[in-house]
Formats: sequence, structure tokens, C-alpha cells
Amino acid sequence: MAREFEKVYQFKVSLKGVRPPIWRRIQVPETYSFWDLHVAIQDAMGWLDCHLHNFEIVNPRTGMVEEIGIPDEEGWGEIDILPGWDHKISEYFSSTLKKARYIYDYGDDWEHDIKLEKILPKDPKSKYPLCIGGKRACPPEDCGGVWGYYDFLEIIMDPSHERYEDILEWGGDFDPEHFDMDEVRFDDPAKRKKFAFG
Repeated sequence: MAREFEKVYQFKVSLKGVRPPIWRRIQVPETYSFWDLHVAIQDAMGWLDCHLHNFEIVNPRTGMVEEIGIPDEEGWGEIDILPGWDHKISEYFSSTLKKARYIYDYGDDWEHDIKLEKILPKDPKSKYPLCIGGKRACPPEDCGGVWGYYDFLEIIMDPSHERYEDILEWGGDFDPEHFDMDEVRFDDPAKRKKFAFG
């Protein structure tokens, strides 16, 4: 059952290291957990949510940076990652704490700047989460991070390149300038969690 809420948090999500910029502007309920926010970012950006992730954000109560995402139950990591589903965005983001970093896919290491732009009253005519802006297509999954993406773009723009046919077959009909807000579809975060973890 959907939780009642009165306010929405408006975030700008920007992919770091890529020019021209790739970004999305989303609005989410104040009741969202970091897991819920993760799902909204994945869906708005166009990622496929098939890799690990975490947020890095200052805990306003301690002043220390915390990592929130999917805990490392095997104990391989050096840093404790707090479970995203147990931590609410409203406990961290505020008018004085507006920024976080979001990392997706520890191999390709896609870093995103997360900026809280506004806290707004809920519009009763709107269904949240909501994507209200953005520019350019998200890079293809598993393309090798920022530098791999630049190589990918160089190859798909040059039909004479020796790897053109292979990359086209792998990456499909990719238009780096394409973004249409009307194509964004948001999954239910609870269903995504159940699908991912059972």
C-alpha cells in the first residue's frame, strides 16, 4: 500500500565525467528510502539495475560520510554499506544538506551527482515519482565507464571503423542525443526489491 505523504523532494541527477551533460530532474515522495530513490534514478536515467550501487552522503547527526546501498553480506568490502531500504531520504537531505554521490556499477564506476533542488508540496493531480526534465541518452550498460563510452561513441559515428559492425550489433541503434520524458516508466520499488532479493 502506498504511504501517505505531503511533500516531494526534487532532485537533479547528473552523470559525472561526460560532456555534453547527461542529467535528469525527478520528484519523489518524502517517504522514500534510499532504495526507492535508487530505483527512481535507475528508471529515469535508463540504467537496467543489474549492478551494485551505493550513495555517499553526510549523516547530519554525526557529520560523517556514510555509504548507503546494498550491504556487503560476504564481508569483502572495507566500508560498511548501510541497507538503503532502512534509511529514509528525509533523514539526510534538507535545505542545509543538499548533495550526495551515487555510484552505479562498481566495474564501470558510473558516478552521479545528486542535488536536492527543492522540497515542494505534493500536487494531488500528479503521480509520483515523476521525471520533469533531462538531457541526452544514458550510456549503454557495460560499455566500460566514461572512457569506454567515449570509445563507443567514436566507433558508432564512424561506419568505416573496423569495429563498427560489432559495436552496432552490441549497442543497437543508439542516439546519444535522445531523451524523451514521456518514455520514462517508474517501477514499484517494493516489487523491484522482491524481484532482486526474493
